Parts: sequence; structure tokens; C-alpha cells
Amino acid sequence: MRIELRKIWSFVILALVWGVTTALAKDDNKASTRIKLSKEQLLDKIKGGWAGQVIGCTYGGPTEFRYAGRMIEDNVEIAWDDKEYVKRTMLNSPGLYDDIYMDLTFVECFERLGIAAPTDSLAMAYALAKYPLWHANQAGRYNILHGIMPPESGHWKNNPHANDIDYQIEADYAGLMSPAMPNSASAISDKVGHIMNYGDGWYGGVYMGAMYSLAFVSDDVEYIVSEALKTIPAESKFHRAMSDVIKWHKENPTNWRATWRLCQKKWATIDLCPDGANSDFNIDALINSAYVIIGLLYGEGDFGKTIDISTRCGQDSDCNPASAAGILGTAIGYEKIPQEWIEPLQLAEDIKFAYTSSSLNDCYRMSFDHALKMIKEQGGKVSKKAVRIKSQTPEAVQFEESFPDLTVAGSLKIDRSLREEVQIKNFFAGVVVNGHVACDDKSYVAKIEVTVDGKASQIIEMPADFTTRKLEIYYNFELANSVHDIKLRWLNPQDGANVNVTNAIFYAKRIAMSQGAGASAQPQVVNPR
Repeated sequence: MRIELRKIWSFVILALVWGVTTALAKDDNKASTRIKLSKEQLLDKIKGGWAGQVIGCTYGGPTEFRYAGRMIEDNVEIAWDDKEYVKRTMLNSPGLYDDIYMDLTFVECFERLGIAAPTDSLAMAYALAKYPLWHANQAGRYNILHGIMPPESGHWKNNPHANDIDYQIEADYAGLMSPAMPNSASAISDKVGHIMNYGDGWYGGVYMGAMYSLAFVSDDVEYIVSEALKTIPAESKFHRAMSDVIKWHKENPTNWRATWRLCQKKWATIDLCPDGANSDFNIDALINSAYVIIGLLYGEGDFGKTIDISTRCGQDSDCNPASAAGILGTAIGYEKIPQEWIEPLQLAEDIKFAYTSSSLNDCYRMSFDHALKMIKEQGGKVSKKAVRIKSQTPEAVQFEESFPDLTVAGSLKIDRSLREEVQIKNFFAGVVVNGHVACDDKSYVAKIEVTVDGKASQIIEMPADFTTRKLEIYYNFELANSVHDIKLRWLNPQDGANVNVTNAIFYAKRIAMSQGAGASAQPQVVNPR
């Protein structure tokens, strides 16, 4: 009898163990599915992603920021001249491809140090590179060179351009090395994207990386655009804006210009970038990401149509079609890119990009190798002829918001040399004072003393060298919402050098603005020359 009871209990225990194991397996299957691709298919998609970027960038290059706050109408011809066009552009205008050689800074770093390359190494490779930078990238570089390392280098308190497009145009590599693994792409973007961006600026890169990653799973652009958005917190402005575009496309699936106008009305006037405030110029990641997905959704999988629509949305009209074409190129693969687009590219695949040691053919090889390593690291399998990827269900990254509760309140033209002290008084909670250094001696570094409300003096270093320059003389987004007095004094003037203060941008708390606080305060330069 005891033997029979033991057998029964053994059977019950085995059944329970089997049940728990099965349940865990089912839960695991909910979170991931094994995706099988031949190595040829994997490489074809990676090549399609890189090729699409270069084609889109080349096509949109001539219109970049020439259409700020307006569409490019159909009667404006955008050239795609001949089979030599990409080669000629790469040789004659190498600086156009900043969204490629910026990617390659990180790709080449992963190549040297492995796919787990530390953030500090990635940041220093970028900060010490010899290419010129602008906006969030340059602000991040200056921060790093002055001891402010990531993620603080991209944070809005240290970077007035935190919401700008910079990481959005540089995140392609993260998705291409993370096929069907959008959360892995997001983890890479967390490490790299905070070098130069935060909040909506960072979300632009996270979103692009996720779309690239999911393009390995599906060629349905509506699925890619919608599924990738799950990586962005729903409470963010970025998520709400992209959701609007998706909704407006469903409501009016044939007229991209109608959706563009709705975007313009609701989302194009919130840019806080000191260069875009109170102007039609908008380099905010949010609006430019909207233009990327307008191209993808209304392009309906047609490669040429996708590029053209993203370009004709205006603003950063080379980077936006580069992202759209790169995502679609990944989805359909290199071999399915139409001949009229791929043939001109093929004549340029061995040309090394400026400031790098890599050509497109090198990009294909490196990203393929990094993807294989990432697949294995994330629990997938790599055999001689195929890969089995442990795919991931997109998960939202952490919530971030740059410049919370701030809005642009006004601006003041100054245009004055700092050979005499400049004093600015106005009502604000945040301020950016713009200016620049001119000096034939590029080793010269101007030192400027900033005093706020008669105390808390700060010495600002402003290099004359363009590559290491500081974009703004002074900024502060954490002041009390009241009248403030700022004094600027140049401490080390020398012959042949000049510091020019160009203008100031004022920011106020939204509540104070809605209540009319500061309405009577007039911005002024107290001691005009």
C-alpha cells in the first residue's frame, strides 16, 4: 500500500512540475517568438537599411532646411539626375552625410571594443572626432570636453538643444544591430542617445531604432510605425504626436498634405531650441519624426514615394527621408530596392565616408557581424546558414521630459560686442543668451563672467575653434519666474578677438504665462553702447 502511495505521489509531483514548466514556457512564448532568417536574408535587410539611408540623404540634400514651416510643392522638381549622382554627391559634398558618419562613430567603436563598448568610450570617440557639429551634438561635445559626461551631457539642464533631432538621425545602427529586438535597440540608445539628447530628442532615436528593428519582422509599414511606438511612454508629447499622425492617416489615408497641416497646427510651434524659438525653423525631433512616419504611412511601401513625401514635408529634409528610406529599405531588403535608386548607389559603395575609415560595404559587414553577436547575446542562435532570433515585444522606455512647464516667452535682439559689459533685465524663468567668438588664433579661449541678480558669478569658457566651440554664451532653465538681471563681462579681451552677444531667448512657466505674469515687463539691455 505504501509503495502504491509513493507511486501516486511521485506521479502527482511530476504532473505539477510539468504543469509549471508548461505554464512558464507559455509565458515565455508570449514575450518572445523565435524568428528564423537565413544569413542571406539578414544581410540583405541590413544592406537595405544602410542603402536606404544614403539614398534618402542624397535625394533630400539640396532642400535641407530651405523649406522651414512649409511643404515643398509638387511643381518643385527634386533631382535624381543620373547613375553618377550618388557618387558625385559623396565626393563633392561629403559633409551632407553627417547622419551617416555620426552613426559610424559608434559603429566603428563597437567594432573596436565589442558590442558592450562602455558609454565613456563611445562619448569620447564622438567628442574628439574632427567633424563639425551643431545643436545637441555640439552642446554634448562641449559638455564632455569640459567634464560633463553622459547622461548629464545630454540633459536639458546642461543642453538647450536636448529636444533637437540629433540622436534621431544617428540611431539607425541601433536597430540594424538588433534585428527583431526593439528593447535591445532601446538599451543601446539609452547608452548612446543620452550623450547628446534627453526627453523628446532621445525618444526620436529610440523610435527610429525600434522601427528599424521591427522592419526585420514585417514589411507592413503601418505595423512597424504603430508597434515601434510602444517603446515610447504614452504620457509623453512625442507619443501623443506620433499617435496623432497615425490617427490622421487612418482618417484620411490618401492626402498626406492634410495630415501635414494638422501636424503644423498642433505640434510645430512648441520647439524650444534657441535657434528655432519664435521662428519657422524647427529642428525638434518631435516634428521631424512626424515627417518620417508621414512618408512611411503615405508612401504605402513604395520606395520612391516614401522618400519624396518625407522630403516634401520640409525642415530637415535630408535626414527625414534618410530615416524613412532606411526603415523601408530594411523591411523590403536591398535586393528589392528599385533599380533607379539602387544603381546610382552601387557606384559609390566603396567610397569611404568623410571622417571615417568606412565605406558602405564596410557598413554592411560591420552591422551584420554586430547583429550576429547581438542575436547570440540575447538568447538567439546562429548556425552556419541561418539565425534564430529570440524576438522581443516592444516595451516602453523610461519617461523623460525636457524643460517641464516652460514655454518661449519672447526674445531680445542685442548684437553687441562684449568689449563693454552687457546687462539684460527681463521677466523669465529660463534664458538663453546667444553669441559667438571670432579670432584668427583658433587656440584662443574667451573667458566670460556671468552674474545673475548680483550674485552666483560663473566663468564661461568659449573656444574660438569651431569644432570645440560653445553654442551659447549662457543658459539657465531653473530660475524663479520673476524679473532677473544678467550681467556679462569679458575677462580676457585681446587684439584680433571679439565676443559678440547676438540675442537672448526668454522662457516662462506656462501657468504664469496663462495668468499674464510679466506681461508688463519689457526686455532690455540696460547699458547700450
